[in-house]
Amino acid sequence: MQYRALGSTGLTLPWLGFGASYLGRDSQTVDFRAAMRALRVALDLGINVIDTSPYYGRGLSECLVGIGLKDVPRDRFILCTKLGRYDEEHFDFSGRRVSESIDVSLRRLGVEHLDIVLCHDVEHTSLQQIVDETLPAMRRAQQQGKVRFVGISGYPMHMFRWILERADLDVALSYNHYTLQNTMLADMVPLFKAKGVGVINAAPFETRLLTNAPLPRWHKATPEVRAICRQAAEHCTERGVDIAQVALQFSLSHPRLSTCIVGSANSDNVRKWVEWADQPLDQHLLAEVLAILQPIHNWYFATGRPENRDHG
Repeated sequence: MQYRALGSTGLTLPWLGFGASYLGRDSQTVDFRAAMRALRVALDLGINVIDTSPYYGRGLSECLVGIGLKDVPRDRFILCTKLGRYDEEHFDFSGRRVSESIDVSLRRLGVEHLDIVLCHDVEHTSLQQIVDETLPAMRRAQQQGKVRFVGISGYPMHMFRWILERADLDVALSYNHYTLQNTMLADMVPLFKAKGVGVINAAPFETRLLTNAPLPRWHKATPEVRAICRQAAEHCTERGVDIAQVALQFSLSHPRLSTCIVGSANSDNVRKWVEWADQPLDQHLLAEVLAILQPIHNWYFATGRPENRDHG
């Protein structure tokens, strides 16, 4: 397992992080015992960064993570959770809710402090509110010792730049933007570096788009994007490789992205990811896959308020 510094925080993270959204996933049946086993296997293999949110399972993910970590020494894991998004269309980034949310997360997770707390999917609210109200409230919690580092998460690249021009951040989490298909996050790295912001990459598989698994019905990929990604997956299969392996290895390859969050309630998947991470990336196959994906390079979907979306 490789480890990388997280910006100017002083934290050193494994380049693989455990995403606990599946522990609260309400769109599928989850075997809780298997989910707990996956969490513990991740820890045993050195994946000690755990990413969760009160939005995942409407609090269930945090509760299960807390149960899974109950007898684990606090210095063995780094906890990242979020605030501001609590249901599909329920957002509250008010200063009062910041304090309440942090206290609830502490109780659910069974810890006295949170290592990282992020505003969750800020593209769905007023970015000015994040700067004027939410982040200052999070800094107060930091001063109280409840939180070590604060930041934001979301999908559009535009919002990161907008907020960084107006506020200080410790950490930023971006998903779907440093993958085989979309590398827009790489363009932001110089700015993050200049500001001392640690960068967490998430979702290397783009919600199964870069795997051989069927897509969920709600997936936002267009028919063209689906078809081209399927072509890339079939090409990898012909070469005797799972496209998910290439996708994960590529997302781990950028040296300035501190960790890559990937989640599963299946411990076999966790073991497989660690094995893939330790293997060299086939550069010839990578070039072939990138060539196939070129027509949809940097495709993205629209989400959040219109003024917070990427354009172009």
